Amino acid sequence: MKSISKHAKLNMLALAIACAFSNSAISASDPEALAAAIAKQEAELSALKAQLQQLAQQQEQQALAASQAEQAAVNEQKSFKESQTSPWDKFSFKSYGSVIYTSDEYFDNVQDTSPERRSRFDLERIVTEFGYQFNDQWDMEVEIEYEHGGTGTSLEYDGFDEFGEFEAEVEAGGEVMIEKAEIRYRPSDAFGVKFGNIHLPVGLSSTLHKPSQYLTVQRHKSEAAMLPAVWNENGIGIFGELANFHYQAQVVSGLNSEYFRSYDWVASGHQKRFEHVNADDLAYVVRLDYGNFKTGSAIGASYYYGNTSGNRHKTNKLSADGTVEILSIAGAFVEGPWILRGQYLYGTLSDSDAITQANKTTPGLKPGNFAQVGSKSEAFFVEAGVDLGQFTAIPVTVFANIDYSNPLKEVETGVATKRYENTWISGGINYFPIPEIVIKAEAGVHQVAVSAIPDTHFFALGVGYQFSL
Repeated sequence: MKSISKHAKLNMLALAIACAFSNSAISASDPEALAAAIAKQEAELSALKAQLQQLAQQQEQQALAASQAEQAAVNEQKSFKESQTSPWDKFSFKSYGSVIYTSDEYFDNVQDTSPERRSRFDLERIVTEFGYQFNDQWDMEVEIEYEHGGTGTSLEYDGFDEFGEFEAEVEAGGEVMIEKAEIRYRPSDAFGVKFGNIHLPVGLSSTLHKPSQYLTVQRHKSEAAMLPAVWNENGIGIFGELANFHYQAQVVSGLNSEYFRSYDWVASGHQKRFEHVNADDLAYVVRLDYGNFKTGSAIGASYYYGNTSGNRHKTNKLSADGTVEILSIAGAFVEGPWILRGQYLYGTLSDSDAITQANKTTPGLKPGNFAQVGSKSEAFFVEAGVDLGQFTAIPVTVFANIDYSNPLKEVETGVATKRYENTWISGGINYFPIPEIVIKAEAGVHQVAVSAIPDTHFFALGVGYQFSL
């Protein structure tokens, strides 16, 4: 259109110049001829303008037709693509798992100071994850975990018993469990909503729980001494990514203080053991990360807050809140051959003495060790590795690791026993014959912060896999 308009303007300019010369020549000899010539030129100019207007309209119509044809082609291509897409393409399947062999020195009880070495095999876990993409904004995921061969028990509270009993039943609900069952709505990278049975962003194991995502044979013992493993609860959460920041905020079902213990603090209070999850006390979680722990370097912090006494089945045993607060700080540096990850956990529990006394006198509970429940707890780990595959043709990573936990850092009254203050120091290798499979070996020493208890030594082998379809 631009070229035609320019050409037309040049013609008009040439005609105007020619007319000017012609008019000047005619005006000198014959005024009547000049008037006739001007009239003729005006008629020619009007005709030329009409032609230009007609050409412009034709070009607009051609451009509109071309745009409509292009859109029709795009729609046709999209329809063809959709017609060729199978409904099964909306489904996804992922799985990971591990089998381990351990050789450890065990103590019969907390008073024993003469350990006995035992070797064991364990089908540690098989996890299957099913996903379905409804459309660009809605999807769902379901994870089913089979632990230690997939057998287990669940607990049911019978309130009609004379004293209120906890009854164990052999069924799916113990070690065959739903680890995640969530529906997500994510209209943009900056904002999304998920609800159902969701992972809590407290502790690195909720993010890095596949065998290739941690260097030790087993997940870090320090975190297991404070928190539920790959912590999941029923609730709702928002999440998103802004620049390189990732945020999460959740409202979820809380813990049950009937199962708080000396050796793993509030970890056993996870209500997965019960047929029904009490929700009289909810919990609140926030997390902010800079970077991405799953893909490389990152730093992040999370905070958990929730009361626990309202979720007890025997509510008349305890009137105090039993408030749990947990702070998690984690970091990772993964660049080239270097791998460095670490985490620090700090937690507080209000009314810990009242919880201890209430649990001691609750019928039906097998109390285990109720000597003390910590009012404060802490744990940390640091693992460092070097990927030798960056320097050689052998895909091997060597590592060193330290785990520390003290679920009884402080108690409300008396002096906290050091029997559950543990340190594990180890080293080992990860070998990747193919990217989806890792073979691990680890050896180390276990130290208890009680001088009368000797150091023990452990060795572990593991094979893990992960894949997605």
